[in-house]
Amino acid sequence: MTDKKNLWISMAACSVAALGILAVLLFGVKPFTAAERRIINQSGNVMYVTVMPQDSAVLRAVSVDLSARELRSEELKTLADKMLTTVQDPSQDGVGIAAPQVGINKRVICVQRFDKPGEPFEAYYNIHIDTLMGPLKSGREGCLSIPGYYGSVQRNETVVVRYVDPSTLAPVTDTVQGFTAVIFQHEIDHLEGILYTDRADSLWQTN
Repeated sequence: MTDKKNLWISMAACSVAALGILAVLLFGVKPFTAAERRIINQSGNVMYVTVMPQDSAVLRAVSVDLSARELRSEELKTLADKMLTTVQDPSQDGVGIAAPQVGINKRVICVQRFDKPGEPFEAYYNIHIDTLMGPLKSGREGCLSIPGYYGSVQRNETVVVRYVDPSTLAPVTDTVQGFTAVIFQHEIDHLEGILYTDRADSLWQTN
């Protein structure tokens, strides 16, 4: 009787495991981790911005692409909305922000498009740099995660970026120039665990 009971328990466990694998294959993994969901769903629309050196673990980590299910999730919509609110809040007053700067190592950034009418802020998912073009130019950069400092950084004047349309999951490419190209390079660096201070020719404190 005991052997039969153990056999049934083993068979039931195998069935549950098989169903779990099938669910993952059919529907994808559950969107975001529990810790990430806590960050996304915390009260208030202005998120805590990670800073050096105390948040170096998340700022120095390489971010990963969002899964197909994550791209279509309500959590991602909430995250993007809160990141957009945070970067435009007077307490931050930035021109771009990356997900690691709010504690989440996913490839999500928000950028102010100075090259478009109305200079809107836009969110980009699973974004990567395809090509860097044009001469290097030095310019002043700051960072929400390194308050109180500016630096002189050389960036390419043109960048080709690749990202994913969250509705169709189709790849999209965009060629960006000028100051907006600098913002894209700065924010995508965050997704690779790189800070502008790693590239700076010089640094100085703000008054």
